[in-house]
Amino acid sequence: METMSWGAELWDQFDSLEKHTQWGIEFLERYTKFVKERCEIEVNYAKQIRNLSKKYQPKKSLREEEESKYTSCRAFLMTLTELNDYAGQHEVIAENLTAQIVSELGCYIQDLKAERKSHFHDGRKAQQHMENAWKQLESSKRRFERDCREADRAQQHFEKMDADINVTKADVEKARLQAQMRAQIAEDSKSEYSSCLENFNQEQNQHYHTLLPLIFQRIQEMEERRVEQVGTCMRTFSEVERQVLPIVGKCLDGMSRAAESIQPQADSQQVVECHKSGFEPPGDVEFEDYGLKRTASDSNLSHTRSRSKSKLWPFIKRNRLMSLLTSPRQPPPPPPTSPPPPDHPNGPHSPKQQREPLSHRLSELISSKPRMHCSSKPRIHCLRSLKRGLSLKLGSGPEDLSHLPPEQRRKKLQAKIQDVDRHIQKEVDEKEALTKMKDVYLKNPQMGDPSSVEPRLAEICENIDRLRLEAQKFEGWLAEAEGRLPVKSDPPRRQSGPYETQNNSSCAQDRESPDGSYTEDQSSETRPRSQSHEMDDEFEDEEPLPAIGTCKVLYPFEGQTEGTMSVSEGELLHMIEEDKGDGWTRVRRNDEDEGYVPTSYIQASVDTSAQGAVTYI
Repeated sequence: METMSWGAELWDQFDSLEKHTQWGIEFLERYTKFVKERCEIEVNYAKQIRNLSKKYQPKKSLREEEESKYTSCRAFLMTLTELNDYAGQHEVIAENLTAQIVSELGCYIQDLKAERKSHFHDGRKAQQHMENAWKQLESSKRRFERDCREADRAQQHFEKMDADINVTKADVEKARLQAQMRAQIAEDSKSEYSSCLENFNQEQNQHYHTLLPLIFQRIQEMEERRVEQVGTCMRTFSEVERQVLPIVGKCLDGMSRAAESIQPQADSQQVVECHKSGFEPPGDVEFEDYGLKRTASDSNLSHTRSRSKSKLWPFIKRNRLMSLLTSPRQPPPPPPTSPPPPDHPNGPHSPKQQREPLSHRLSELISSKPRMHCSSKPRIHCLRSLKRGLSLKLGSGPEDLSHLPPEQRRKKLQAKIQDVDRHIQKEVDEKEALTKMKDVYLKNPQMGDPSSVEPRLAEICENIDRLRLEAQKFEGWLAEAEGRLPVKSDPPRRQSGPYETQNNSSCAQDRESPDGSYTEDQSSETRPRSQSHEMDDEFEDEEPLPAIGTCKVLYPFEGQTEGTMSVSEGELLHMIEEDKGDGWTRVRRNDEDEGYVPTSYIQASVDTSAQGAVTYI
């Protein structure tokens, strides 16, 4: 396309070109602001994406480590990693846009403003020169016109004086000389005007055909460069994002691969690996004939009863001692707005203190004397089992992991052994490196002192011995756990006692307590099964605590938390445990339902004789 010249086509549009070029600079500034805001959006988007990825990154906790074993969780972690890289590409876009467009346009606009100012300064200077030449031409023209009029008047005056006979000859001569002088002045003005007109025409021709077109041509080139710069920036705007598309595509492909790596069957198998206990399902429940009279020959029936009961432990309710320890942890609610009777010993302002931790109550319970009216048979087996179950609930456990089911204990011990082996290998590698360094020092004493590595070598040897002892300890526990697994095809690994040769699966089930824990020592496994089941039955069938008084319910209460009991206004209950400062009192209804009610909701009457005769476990 043939380009038109602004100097030829727009010779009379100087002011319009000035406005147009100013608009072009403002357009560049507006486009620069647009790109800058786009960069801010990219940076904020990348920051939000990174924060989102960081927020959902797995924490270094036991639960997160367990979840990382599932393919879906690993896929989600890969997705978060790819998303973090995806955010990095948006940061690259912002950086490139800032460097290649915003910064360059800023410098270009400054140069463009300076160039535009120079060109229009030259144009205004040329226009000012033409205006001055025009003013000079007009001045000479007006002077020539004035001189011509005065010369005409002087000539007419001379002719009039010359025709008048009354005028002296001297006056006529004077008028003639005046007319000649005026005519000469008019002739000089004419010459000057002619010269000024010729000069003006030349300058005007040069102005409109040479000087002004040159200035307009420079302005046109400047404007075309500005438009070309806009196009270049717009191409860069798209190319910057196009450059990161391959990497963004790789991030998206990584997310797709992460989704394809999810294996439902593997996750299902992992659930089995994580939660398999290793126990066999309980056997059939045998018929118990209560119609027959029990004689000394019925011991087999009692033994059968005890064994079937132990096999059903995973499905029976918690024992009463466990429910006794799980009293309400929250403070009781305040009584209704109506005030209690004056004789109420425990008003609504009774002190409410925090209850003692379960471990303290358990220690009290184990260390206290048995109740006077209860049997004094040993209950160490059940108490140890209960304590181990509570330690599991409170987040602690023994070092040998005996609180876990056999299968889970075996896997945990294997993991610990592998971890210890890795530490041993690390120490051995360091020991070999230090030994080589010591040999080098011995051969070349100038390189170092061989005795400087002796303390570290001694420390490493101690660490290796300690780690090996720890590995042997875990291996022993692992052998114990593998010997306890109820696999019928595997022969028993140890025969240390006459009772160890029995079925290992039933032995493992006998060690399980109602809350999923096990006995503390291996010697408890070697006890006769009848003795163990007899103690468990006695612990499970424990007699209820005796009443130490009665109480009357003053206000209705809905027991919604574990360990509490709902009561109605005016109801009479047996009080079996006084308020220990936490605002709760333990009561019983009809020798069946037991639970805690707020002390401020009842009116208690304590039997001092019964209270003094009772001692808690």
